[in-house]
Amino acid sequence: MGLLLLLTCTLLSSYFHPGRVVDAVSIFTITRVTLSIEPRANVTRDTNVTMRCKAIVITSQQEALSRQYTLYKDNIAIYTKTSSSLDDFLYQLPETRVSNTGKYQCKIIIEGKKSDSEIKKLTVTGLSTPELHLNKGVVSEGEELTARCTAPGETGSIIFYFYEDSKEILEEQVHSNQAEVKLGFNSVGYHKIHCAYTVLLKRDSVKSKESNNVNISVREFPIKPVLEIIPQYNIYEGDRLDISCTIIKSQHSSQSIHLYLSQGTVLLSSEITKAKVNHSILAQAKDSGEFECRLEIGNIVKVTKKTVSVNELFSVPTLTMMPAEVFQKESMTLTCKSESYASERLRREELTYTLDPPESLLTPKDTGVFFGTALPYDFNYTCIAQAKDIMKRSNTLTVHPKVSVSTPKISVVKRAILGRPFEILCKSDIGSLPINYTLIKDYDHLRTITIKLPDHRAVFTDTITYIDEISKYMCEAKNGHRDGLLSKRLNATVTVPLSNPTLIVIPPLEEISEGDHLYMICGVQGTPPVTFRWYRVGNEKPLITTTSDSNNTDYQVKKLAKDHSGTYYCEAINYALNVVQSRRVTIEVRLALWKKAVIGGSCLMVVLVLLVVCVLYFRSKRVRVDRAVTSVWSERPPESAANDEETSMVSNEPDVEYTEVVHPPAADSARAVPLRKGTDTVYSELQNAPRGAVDHHVY
Repeated sequence: MGLLLLLTCTLLSSYFHPGRVVDAVSIFTITRVTLSIEPRANVTRDTNVTMRCKAIVITSQQEALSRQYTLYKDNIAIYTKTSSSLDDFLYQLPETRVSNTGKYQCKIIIEGKKSDSEIKKLTVTGLSTPELHLNKGVVSEGEELTARCTAPGETGSIIFYFYEDSKEILEEQVHSNQAEVKLGFNSVGYHKIHCAYTVLLKRDSVKSKESNNVNISVREFPIKPVLEIIPQYNIYEGDRLDISCTIIKSQHSSQSIHLYLSQGTVLLSSEITKAKVNHSILAQAKDSGEFECRLEIGNIVKVTKKTVSVNELFSVPTLTMMPAEVFQKESMTLTCKSESYASERLRREELTYTLDPPESLLTPKDTGVFFGTALPYDFNYTCIAQAKDIMKRSNTLTVHPKVSVSTPKISVVKRAILGRPFEILCKSDIGSLPINYTLIKDYDHLRTITIKLPDHRAVFTDTITYIDEISKYMCEAKNGHRDGLLSKRLNATVTVPLSNPTLIVIPPLEEISEGDHLYMICGVQGTPPVTFRWYRVGNEKPLITTTSDSNNTDYQVKKLAKDHSGTYYCEAINYALNVVQSRRVTIEVRLALWKKAVIGGSCLMVVLVLLVVCVLYFRSKRVRVDRAVTSVWSERPPESAANDEETSMVSNEPDVEYTEVVHPPAADSARAVPLRKGTDTVYSELQNAPRGAVDHHVY
């Protein structure tokens, strides 16, 4: 007995990885490793290729085992990766080149166990056109030049060939996509140089004929596995399945024997050194499938498989709700039911239903029927059907109790402008989606919009032709079987577009003069506030801009001056954004009244002065005529010599004096004229003689 125990311990220690704690949960076997080339094994240049390595591992534990993947190309390891993921190992070959052509194989190692995939060959066709560059275009006889041949984008080991006049003169093998060589020319004249290249591929050489065939006979290994399943047919859920994996020996073997019993990738049981593995389960529908008994002795693997079909005792239950939509705190009924059951094995009343979780606060009303009120929040329900130790759960039913829609609010988006289309918004503050909003006018349903997403809005478009028409709109909101709720009537300001602009000038145009206080009043019809702009023809910019809450405003000019003359007009605009323009008024600033009086007085004074001058002028002419008849010289009164001298220096003109002369009546009676009363006074011109002149006149 002690020897057997020692042998068992020795075998276990040799099987498990050194330093690893023995744990039955970690027992596994690698059943298969596959390598696939995607999209295909034969591709053209620049195709993106993926190498997919997939390992099928049978294990009894849930978590994945650490795996070491190694990818080989032509028996040379090109990439190694360690992963604990169950996902396939992927190796990318982006924009493949001919140098990627080769035979690939994937190998995996899990805790010392190794397994290889089959060899897959990738073939890539298509090479880029080589490019030749010379450092000189003209050389002397015997002179060398540098030639560089490039294979754009190519990789791997490449042989470049250089040709002169179509004759190969040189080859160069490199591990890059270009080669430089020196070329010399001994003959005079023109020479044509070109190049080509070959990508070297391993084992891509001349192949011989096939050898002769030699027959070999392989004897079957004397140990093989046997799989037994009781019962194997007419199995229903709840039946006990006894599965055994045993071996049949025709002769004794000293090698270690490993037995694995599995279903799919799940390891059911395993044994080392023992000749039998047993497993017993309570059959369920999910157990239908293939069972495998696997024998491993050294590098020999033998497998036997059997398929089991398990009939359903009853189907997976379904959980439904009535009504399909329920509002918070409304009554609802949940029904749990299996649509089918095996009547030859089960009676309907043997099937029981319960709700999970138990604190669902719903009361059983009948078999599989539960009644209660909807909670004010979302809740998950699951139905459990059970019979003969078989328990099945339904899919989770999440009840979303709807929130009743609140009374909607109706409003105008932006502004309502008379005679133009405007937008009406209908919105409820709370309510579960979807919500149906209906625009109503005079109790006529105009249009319905269904809102299904939180960021969407129910916006309607309509037009009114008179102001009071705005109050005829209402909105209805509805989100279920309940009656819809009506909003209040739409209450919004209607903007009337501006019209009929007028411009009034005070004082009247014909009475405007300098110094007056000018008022220009601009008025419109429409909804305030109104923005007025005053313009003077000739100026692009407005004189003044003002916004008024009334339909008119004025522009004042205090103490008018002549330079205020010009043509004026006003423009007006409100929220309807239509600009109206008044008539144009020409302002002519006349002179002030006092200026007119001054000018008139001045003109009158000028006339009077001219009149006086004319009178004096004509009187002076009359004196000259009278002197021609009677000329009397009057003696100049003596003056001082100094004065005479002063006078002579001032002017050389003769002095003229006027002397009053009294003429007595003529002695000639024949020429006598009637006497007039008084004395005639005649002013005669008297000429003063120059200093030193002799007065020859006799008085």
